[in-house]
Amino acid sequence: MLSYILLNCSPGSEVEIISEISSLAGVIEVNGVFGKYDVFVKVSAENPDAMEKIVSQIRKIKVINSHTLPVVYGQGGTIDN
Repeated sequence: MLSYILLNCSPGSEVEIISEISSLAGVIEVNGVFGKYDVFVKVSAENPDAMEKIVSQIRKIKVINSHTLPVVYGQGGTIDN
């Protein structure tokens, strides 16, 4: 299962967050972005419990001010076959 997570963080902390998140198992992409959110994270996990573990690790990072709930990719089908 894939999940996309959007984060808001303290100003100037993007590099630190990207570095820390990129080292987590299951994170397959992390990028700084412009606009309403500061960081985009793409996570892969075998099951919901593994996904929750990764999301919990991300939530523990102190300089993250807010995050969206993970959007699980593939519910009801996908368009990339």
